[in-house]
Amino acid sequence: MFFIFSCVKDSDFKNPETPCNDQLIANRTFIEVKNLFDGEVIQIQQDLVIEGYIVSSDQAGNFFSTLHIQDNPINPTAGFQIEIDLRDSYLFYELGSKVYIKLKGLYLGKSKGVYKLGGVFTSFGNLSVGRLPALAVEDHLLLSCDPISNLVPKIISISEFREDFVSTLVRIESLEVIADEQNLTFALPQEETIRNLSDCNGGLIELLNSGYSDFQNTILPSGNGSVTAVLYREKNDYQLIIRNLNDMEMKNELCTDTEIFLTSDQIFISEIADPDNNSEARFIELYNAGNQQIQLDGWFLLRYTNANITSGSEIDLSGILIDSNSTLVFSPNATEFQAVYGYPPDFELGNNSPADSNGDDNLVLIDPFGTVIDIFGVIGEDGSGTNHEFEDGKAERNLNIVSGNPVFTFSEWNIYNDTGGSETIKLPQNAPEDFSPGIR
Repeated sequence: MFFIFSCVKDSDFKNPETPCNDQLIANRTFIEVKNLFDGEVIQIQQDLVIEGYIVSSDQAGNFFSTLHIQDNPINPTAGFQIEIDLRDSYLFYELGSKVYIKLKGLYLGKSKGVYKLGGVFTSFGNLSVGRLPALAVEDHLLLSCDPISNLVPKIISISEFREDFVSTLVRIESLEVIADEQNLTFALPQEETIRNLSDCNGGLIELLNSGYSDFQNTILPSGNGSVTAVLYREKNDYQLIIRNLNDMEMKNELCTDTEIFLTSDQIFISEIADPDNNSEARFIELYNAGNQQIQLDGWFLLRYTNANITSGSEIDLSGILIDSNSTLVFSPNATEFQAVYGYPPDFELGNNSPADSNGDDNLVLIDPFGTVIDIFGVIGEDGSGTNHEFEDGKAERNLNIVSGNPVFTFSEWNIYNDTGGSETIKLPQNAPEDFSPGIR
């Protein structure tokens, strides 16, 4: 004998009645629970209860088997992602519903910057937070008898994103789809797809869309306006996830026709290479230590050869995007670079470029406003025999450096060479084994 159970709206198209609870009392805050995480997935053994508000919805299919819950309907301070094996959860947990979360027995973890609660699974011997079985959801996630709350998204700018706001509802003004993605659909069929939005100051943010959503095949909006979304995080990149198309109000005039220049002292030279065994495997690497992608329009890399006080080579970096906490590698010879290191550089600059230094030159990074953001060496001084010579070696930035320096400071570098100053390391370097292009 077979029994088939289904949970659907009734003939009046009302959500199914779900019992509410007015007996539970929260005894911990979201932040207190997050502080229980010490780097490893744990199972909560105490009778802990937190209360929060549903801010995500799977009604349009852009969320799957997850709920995002924040601690207050207005001005939240923290949020959690709850992993559940329950489809059409919007029928039971409406937007703005107040819920109690009974934590005893749940697993707490943090993955790629997102705090998660749920069940557990094992991958390669390691515990990870997974979906809570459907039959266990109602034991841990209980509706309050309070009426549905009016959620007020926190209005912030891209530069104000921080980890505290992940899994909360935010609103960003003056956004538009970047020019290269105008006229594309929200997502490729059956594929999670990232589209990119920019603000009128040049800031960039990813829009994460499901290839199974109801609006997957809809063309992205062509105007400028506001986006209300759940803030998400994938490692160091923040992302927005909308609940439905009404979350995007983008009917204003575009601002992309305005030329926008950005600066940041968190972009700097992180490695310069002149391998002893192969001069064609030279490169220069930049690193962005910030949490925001930067468009390098108007930026320049300059090379001052020997003791010259005027640059002999300048490279315009306009049109290049450097991701947050990421590198860019420039090579004079992309074919040889790939043959040596096993993967291509980000850009080929050609011979005698800033990427093709023979170890006694000085390199400078300049922002769109003519400000020196970072420098290697001393302009007007031939590097040979000095503490900024890296001939047949490399100059590698110390890992504790997180911003550029317009004055060359030897203590910020590890410098290898064959004949450099006494403070340097006289140990020629060979490619590929002594170099790590693209890895900070």
